[in-house]
Amino acid sequence: MIDAIIFDFGDVFINLNRKLTTDSFKKLGLESWNDNLENLNFQFEVGAILETAFLEGIQKEIPNASIENIKTAWNTILADFPKYRLDFVKKLSQDYRLFLLSNTDAIHISNFEKNIGKTYYKEFYACFEKIYFSFELGLRKPDPAIYKHVLEEQNLKSESTLFVDDKKENTDAAAALGINVWELQVGQEDVTDLFTKNLI
Repeated sequence: MIDAIIFDFGDVFINLNRKLTTDSFKKLGLESWNDNLENLNFQFEVGAILETAFLEGIQKEIPNASIENIKTAWNTILADFPKYRLDFVKKLSQDYRLFLLSNTDAIHISNFEKNIGKTYYKEFYACFEKIYFSFELGLRKPDPAIYKHVLEEQNLKSESTLFVDDKKENTDAAAALGINVWELQVGQEDVTDLFTKNLI
């Protein structure tokens, strides 16, 4: 029997627009997101580097772009957060222990909170016993250590915990630890389909 649910954030609650981000960087002169930038992103997502170092690292690839324009382009990935999903998780929190576990960075979270408004994000955050952001933890999915950390800190049993994420590598890593998983298919499924999936 499931008594705790760990949710991803991006493309589970807030919609993401990856194509817009790619297009925005192309307009700034970036041909493709290379291995150096991927490593830079990893470092930023685990809090190993500060915002300035991250943005300046991207600027090295597109020297004609301003830091401000780079930051704006970086935030274009964040789309809308439908209210029906907020209503859903509010209701769910009455019957289950809920946790948020997201690979994200300080820029995106700050931008999300600014755009969505204090009332909205506080209502959302209040649905969870604890929120785990990778940049604060120093760990990111699919590292098994991040799942073990949540399980141990919250005294959760893997067999009675469900993990919801839209990336196969993340759900596979959780499943390897005995956690029940739902790999949500973006565009085909919605987090509000949880009950119809017979997962809880």
